[in-house]
Amino acid sequence: MRTMEETVTADPLPPAPGAEQYPALDLANSAVTLPGGRSLDLLGTPGDAERWLVDRSLAPVDTGMQELCASLLRALRDHVRALLAAHTAGMPAPARALTALNDALTRAPAASLLRWDADRGLYREAAHPVAQIVEHALAVLAADTADLLTGPDADRLTVCGSTPCDRFLLRHGRRHWCSVRCGDRARAARAYARRAAAPAARGSGAATPPDGPRTPPA
Repeated sequence: MRTMEETVTADPLPPAPGAEQYPALDLANSAVTLPGGRSLDLLGTPGDAERWLVDRSLAPVDTGMQELCASLLRALRDHVRALLAAHTAGMPAPARALTALNDALTRAPAASLLRWDADRGLYREAAHPVAQIVEHALAVLAADTADLLTGPDADRLTVCGSTPCDRFLLRHGRRHWCSVRCGDRARAARAYARRAAAPAARGSGAATPPDGPRTPPA
């Protein structure tokens, strides 16, 4: 038996406006609510998370992502979404999200260690290669989040206006939808609401005399 909430594994939406400019915005939108009780998570598995990083040049192919590192990326995404949501709502930045973002910034990996091997001689190697790759990616995404929230595009940041979509985007003019699909759905919903309200308005008008409501005699 299938549940009402179904996770979609393929990305059915194009990047939201601004996501190609700001990787942090793209990270926030890697989890989205879709119509029909469905959800989308582009970081749902270690393989998904690695593919997401590789596609954005934040990790090399065949990084060997494990669940621990994938969970760190998903956790940062949650904190980035919390910061973006607070900003768009005009609310104070959540302290926990700020702490997590600053922690990611300060955990950028240091220089590789110096090693020696009888066959290779002296060489440089990261102590934990995969962990360093992920920590570097987290630092890049955290820095990009800070740049977005404090830079000239901060005032353009908004949430998609088509329910139930909860993707973030940079507003262009009056547009506040993340995709053509969401814009069409929002316009269709408004048209349906107007049609549904029309009979009620006509019925209300027929019950009211042209000169307005009459006052019954005392």
